[in-house]
Amino acid sequence: MAVQTSSEAPIPVGEVSRLIGGWIDRLGAVWVEGQITQLSRRPGLGVVFLTLRDPSHDISVRVTCYRGVFDKVADVIAEGARVVVLAKPEWYAPRGELSLRATEIRAVGMGELLLRLERLKRALAAEGLFAAGRKRRLPFLPGCVGLVTGRASAAERDVLENARLRWPAVRFAVRNVAVQGVHAVPQVIEAVRELDADPEVDVIVVARGGGSVEDLLPFSDERLVRAVADCGTPVVSAIGHEPDAPLLDLVADLRASTPTDAAKRVVPDVGEELARVRQLRDRARWVLESRLDREERGLAAARSRPVLADPHRMMDGRAEEIAALLGRSRRTLGHLLDRAGADLEHTRARVIALSPAATLRRGYAVLQRADGSAVRAADEVTEGEPLRARVADGAFGVTVGERPGGRA
Repeated sequence: MAVQTSSEAPIPVGEVSRLIGGWIDRLGAVWVEGQITQLSRRPGLGVVFLTLRDPSHDISVRVTCYRGVFDKVADVIAEGARVVVLAKPEWYAPRGELSLRATEIRAVGMGELLLRLERLKRALAAEGLFAAGRKRRLPFLPGCVGLVTGRASAAERDVLENARLRWPAVRFAVRNVAVQGVHAVPQVIEAVRELDADPEVDVIVVARGGGSVEDLLPFSDERLVRAVADCGTPVVSAIGHEPDAPLLDLVADLRASTPTDAAKRVVPDVGEELARVRQLRDRARWVLESRLDREERGLAAARSRPVLADPHRMMDGRAEEIAALLGRSRRTLGHLLDRAGADLEHTRARVIALSPAATLRRGYAVLQRADGSAVRAADEVTEGEPLRARVADGAFGVTVGERPGGRA
């Protein structure tokens, strides 16, 4: 239960240390897993000192064990190895230090490490961190390439030299970090986040020149995988050689088989691009020349057509047709007029021949009464009645005389 204290009633440091020791003693023996970061076996001492670190967190604890306990696994573990120890927490009151007294040490086998990696891989895949849909395309020509790699390493040299051979003007922002061991994960994460925050960096390359499964474990760390997944800048993983496949390869936007391959992927080859430009220019010139030749041929063909070669030819032809039609219409109209004139003359002759004037010219006369009516029968007039006789050359008055037989 909690100790009741106050500023008026404090407890001594020794009492606090004693209470902490009592609480720790009640914890009992526990199995603890971690990575050995320091190992000290001093000659003549029966005790071995180790520092055990949590690879996923920046937390370490001191471990001691008797030499006999350590000698059982001395041939299979060294600094950097992952181990599981059975230890009892101890509190050293004079210095206020916590340590573990190990009674058994076991090396974590490769099979167990791979099994844990497989479980982590499945869990992260279920979250969608490895989905192809979230992969981003690399920029065609990055202005600045961020490089996270070991200091003066072969991976750094391969990336820089091959990239500059392909595109001499490429710029790099290099961050040298530990690429194995206990400090690798936090340093790589810090470098990646720093480069991701730099607006001039267009792509980030994380490179290492291969190694054993144990050496590449930092690049399968869950914290690093999530940090890369959160990046807004495309990330290229160039961790090892072709058979190596840490989890970083799966979450990165592009996986390069080697650092040299990464250099070829992030920048184009200036020679190839110049050749491609020449090819495109030649192709454009050929297309343009072909188009011009085709249009020139089409124009020449159009100009050679009769309507363009002799523009008046069609008008002349139409004029001749119009002249022919006009002459034909005139001839037809003349024939019709002649025929109509002949018919008119015939009709006129008939009219003249049948007209009363013609009859009068043959010696006949027309007798008319005073009212102008013609006398058609002898019994229509009376004796002594004045009449008017109309002949061909004029008219004169007559009087009805006595007719033969005593009648008028």
